[in-house]
Amino acid sequence: MMRFRHLTLAVLATLAVAPAAFAQDATTDTGSAAGKRFAVVGGYALSEPTKNPSIAGGRAQADGDGAATLSASYYITDNIAVEAWGAADKFGHRVNLNGAKAGSVQAQPYAVSGQYHFGTPDQTVRPFVGLGYYEANYSGEQAEPAGALAGQRIGVETAKGAMATAGVDLNITPTWFARADVRYMQGKSDARLNGVKVGEAELNPVVLGVGLGARF
Repeated sequence: MMRFRHLTLAVLATLAVAPAAFAQDATTDTGSAAGKRFAVVGGYALSEPTKNPSIAGGRAQADGDGAATLSASYYITDNIAVEAWGAADKFGHRVNLNGAKAGSVQAQPYAVSGQYHFGTPDQTVRPFVGLGYYEANYSGEQAEPAGALAGQRIGVETAKGAMATAGVDLNITPTWFARADVRYMQGKSDARLNGVKVGEAELNPVVLGVGLGARF
């Protein structure tokens, strides 16, 4: 519930900033979004794992978390773009093993993808889809002192795989726009205890994000 409250606050913050951005930009930008080749977006996202990996003979479950995100896009044409996206902070995941808290780990994903933006650059609502490659660096692995993995050294290797994206931009002015998107990441990484592989940390998270962007 707390994670969805954070996303709600991010949505409200975006809606609050958007009118101010529109008022400031309206006096200076009376042109078109067509032909603008670069875009940047700052936002907030929730990462929720969709799979429960098997670790040390038990079934593990990782909780979701929220973090700030950044992206930069280059538009090859008005409809085709290449995006670099990543978490500006780390998603913290609490790990439960057989229903009891066993430890925690932090993940910081980043990705490159190709996107297709439907319609014309100046239409108010503009959906898009994308497909690309991501990696997620894991760090801060800790075992719960009183948990099943107490006293053991946990390691999770970098996850790598494909990422699919779907989203929509809401054009405010030719420069400013609000964005909502969902990303699905599919990839595996090895989970290790004291340097020995004990399973695969296949989380395959769904990442829900909102943000405010500018194009130029």
